[in-house]
Amino acid sequence: MKKLLLLSTLIFSLISCNSQGKRKLMGETTYQKELNASYKDASKSPLKKKDLKNFKGLDFFKIDSSFVIKANFTKIENAPTFEMATTTDRKPLYKEFGLVNFTLNGKNCQLTIYQSQDDLRDEKYKDYLFLPFTDNTSGGESYGGGRYMDIMISDIKTDNTVTLNFNNTYNPYCAYNDKYSCPLTPRKNHLDLEIKAGIKVFKKH
Repeated sequence: MKKLLLLSTLIFSLISCNSQGKRKLMGETTYQKELNASYKDASKSPLKKKDLKNFKGLDFFKIDSSFVIKANFTKIENAPTFEMATTTDRKPLYKEFGLVNFTLNGKNCQLTIYQSQDDLRDEKYKDYLFLPFTDNTSGGESYGGGRYMDIMISDIKTDNTVTLNFNNTYNPYCAYNDKYSCPLTPRKNHLDLEIKAGIKVFKKH
């Protein structure tokens, strides 16, 4: 009986230690939790080893439904291919895919959506569109180089509208590790207002 009690105590202690050792990832939504999980995974995380060691979760602004916007979409026909500037000498090929126009906080806004020409060769990513932007939080509460939003071609409705959810934004990998080469946000994709939604600047350890 004493042996059984001792064994039970030992097992309970091991379980308690393991559960205490697991850090609970932050995240209010499925999007945030999935992003945190991918950054926690050492096999694909952009984080440096020292930052990954202490990683508990990315910082986000509070979820705000006012930053879920129904925008009007206009396709850009016959757009030329161009080399997009990056944080390195790399020059990936992109095309301007379309314009989105919307009203936010009483201001009329316009952003350009881009299509990576490299992604077109990959069945997994050929439906992806790229929306980089900066705003008046850039360089302060959010990363100075801007934030990114993924949009799918299939998200564009037949009435030429598309929903932009600024709560579901992410930083370029360069915000975490300077070994990466990241597209620079074009100047025309600056929003002259504060987008207090989505990912915040990363606080390095």
